This record gives sequence, structure tokens and C-alpha cells, in this order.
Amino acid sequence: MAYISTNNHGAVTGTALRDFFFGLANGFNAYLERRARTDEMRNLNQLSDAELARMGLTRDQIPFHVFRDRFSY
Repeated sequence: MAYISTNNHGAVTGTALRDFFFGLANGFNAYLERRARTDEMRNLNQLSDAELARMGLTRDQIPFHVFRDRFSY
């Protein structure tokens, strides 16, 4: 009589480890994007209204400018 055993413990551990690092990378990327956008908003808010006008912006347009890739007009 033949006896066959499969060991899937390594596959489960590998998948769990991969998913952990995938989630960690996604979280880190989200943090970096949020930080970059926050820095851009802070820098634009430090400009004078005249400087913003030269860029074609008003102060209330800053969030739309920073998140322009997320908004559809």
C-alpha cells in the first residue's frame, strides 16, 4: 500500500510572509505619498497670494492642485 503525504506548511508560511511584506510596502508607499502631498500643500500655503497668482493658483485651489491626479473636473 502506498502512502503519500504532502507538506503545505511552507507554502502557507511563504504566502503569509509575502502578504505581510506586500502590506508593509503598500503602507509605506501610502505614507510617502501622503507626506509628499502634505509637504507640497505646506510649501504652497507659505507662498504669497501674488506668487500663487503667478502660478495661476488661488489659495483655495491649492488642495485641487496638489490632488489634481485624484480629482476629475
